[in-house]
Amino acid sequence: MLIKRKSIEAEGNFRSGPQAANNITRRKPKFAPVTLSELDGVRYLHFGTQWIQGAMRLRKPDWPELEYAQQMMSWMLFHSNPNNIVQLGLGTAALTKFCYRQFPTAKVTAVDINPAVIMICESMFKLPPNDDRLQVIEMDAMDFVTDEENHNSLTALQVDLYDATAKGPVLDSTEFYQACANCLKEDGVMTVNLFGDHPSFAKNMKVLKYVFGTVFCLPEVHDGNVVAIAFKHRLKLDFEILYRRADEIFAQTKLPAKTWVDGLAKSKA
Repeated sequence: MLIKRKSIEAEGNFRSGPQAANNITRRKPKFAPVTLSELDGVRYLHFGTQWIQGAMRLRKPDWPELEYAQQMMSWMLFHSNPNNIVQLGLGTAALTKFCYRQFPTAKVTAVDINPAVIMICESMFKLPPNDDRLQVIEMDAMDFVTDEENHNSLTALQVDLYDATAKGPVLDSTEFYQACANCLKEDGVMTVNLFGDHPSFAKNMKVLKYVFGTVFCLPEVHDGNVVAIAFKHRLKLDFEILYRRADEIFAQTKLPAKTWVDGLAKSKA
């Protein structure tokens, strides 16, 4: 869903993030403009291009409208009562809002480096204000995952780090994914949005399989988006249990969880 040119934000983040050389003055990242469109009762977020960065159905503001966003919730197959959920890359706050409403005892944190994205989510995408359970933080995702205070603390980590000018994630290094793994509890799960028809997909999958014990991919949607599901350790799936859990998820949320299990059955670890 993103155009094929060099990433402005990725370059800015590289200069100002943890990989920058020591003793070099940090530069302020450059961001593409945040723009909106609406069609058939759905509001879309863009970064100055036609490519969609997120969506919200106006009559269902807490529902993850896009299918890939629904797939990002596939960690629910393995956890019914999470206590700490983090979203890297706010988008339209679809995942953040859904988790906040769906899991009333969980701590929900969203991290985005672009202050304009946070402001537009508050004003146009019905993002609730921060409280004792919800924290939306203006911060580089790399800084968040490398902070040792966040290590071994997360039930679920959802990674959706794109900008206006690249089909590949902004952060995709071994160091980044290792830091993500460090943030998970022993039974924690990470979902990450990849772009299947771009060269970055093979690179990301290679790194994910190097860092994590088990990685599955759900079927491609939206002509490119592929959601990977990663676990810290080797995992053998029990499909009878997963289909029962999928029925529970659908009954509780209307998310099409059975299709996730179908996709896992076709995926190879």
